[in-house]
Amino acid sequence: MDGLKSHLRLGNMLDKVQEIEKRYQELTTQMEQNLDDYQKIGELNKERTELETVVALGQKYREYLQQYDEAQQLIESEDAELLELAKSEAETLKTKIEEIEKELKRLLVPKDPRDENNVYIEIRAGTGGDEAGLFAADLLRMYMHYAEAHRWNVEIISANETGIGGYKEVIFMVKGKGAYSRFKYESGVHRVQRIPATESSGRIHTSTATVAVMAEVEDVDIQIPESDITVEVFRSSGAGGQNVQKNQTAVRIIHKPTGLVVAVQDERSQLQNKLRALSILKSRLFDIEMQKRQEERDESRRSQIGSGERSEKIRTYNYPQSRVTDHRINLSSYNLPGVMNGDLDLFIDELALRDETDRLSSSESEDDDE
Repeated sequence: MDGLKSHLRLGNMLDKVQEIEKRYQELTTQMEQNLDDYQKIGELNKERTELETVVALGQKYREYLQQYDEAQQLIESEDAELLELAKSEAETLKTKIEEIEKELKRLLVPKDPRDENNVYIEIRAGTGGDEAGLFAADLLRMYMHYAEAHRWNVEIISANETGIGGYKEVIFMVKGKGAYSRFKYESGVHRVQRIPATESSGRIHTSTATVAVMAEVEDVDIQIPESDITVEVFRSSGAGGQNVQKNQTAVRIIHKPTGLVVAVQDERSQLQNKLRALSILKSRLFDIEMQKRQEERDESRRSQIGSGERSEKIRTYNYPQSRVTDHRINLSSYNLPGVMNGDLDLFIDELALRDETDRLSSSESEDDDE
């Protein structure tokens, strides 16, 4: 039975490779037919380039299969002079075939179409009072360092400061190719354990902050009817709530069907604030829809933002022990200063690998059902 399943999976994989090869040829033909349309050529070539690796591997895969069949025929011919050479060649080819199969399976797993997008990230102070707000500020700096290391640009969209260097809430945008593919694993509740600067008795406090990561989406991804929103304008305010502008340039958008509220005040004009608020709202709604679809496909892999309670957590930052633990993958780093300075790849690489493994397993299960 296992052999039959393996054979079916192999057949399905080759069918997918052939579909990609067909699309690759279609794109090549279309490029030849649109030589004078540079914009069209660029769009076609972008998609074609994304398929090149699978096409090349598929071609090499079939070549190795043919060579393996030829080696097997020599083994079965019982020619004593060629037997050992054929066996050695067959073993080498078998290893190469298995390696290509593994790589093709990885490449053929459906990817998140948002992976290359820019991201909006929201950090909100959870339980812990002022200390939670200070922790939110620490997380903001951590992500800014991480973005800087990857040469991505960071833009603060909206900030509600506590007045002592912390944030009740801060929304910022990271612009750069592949930003969402890395930051998406940061969604959830982050917990800090440390002695606050204001704690005279030296007791360790536990505080939390929630992080929400949403890919920036285009207008084609989601449409919001004007009748579904209420737009309010008000004067921008700084730390402590002081009004810093005489004109009403800040914008608050309320999405009636869901009750979502987005407020943006950092742009220079009311129109710019409205456009940015709409962009954030679209990203939130799109993220909600994607989460619903993910939950329907696989309940065990759902990814929701917690309420900020201490019991809900994806990662703990323990200052006394200089330890950072990601509870989803049971992985710890004892370089807390490095992590807070943006050294997050240890966790993100492992989370990305687990996600890829889960998607591959899910894809193989679907093949078994066909």
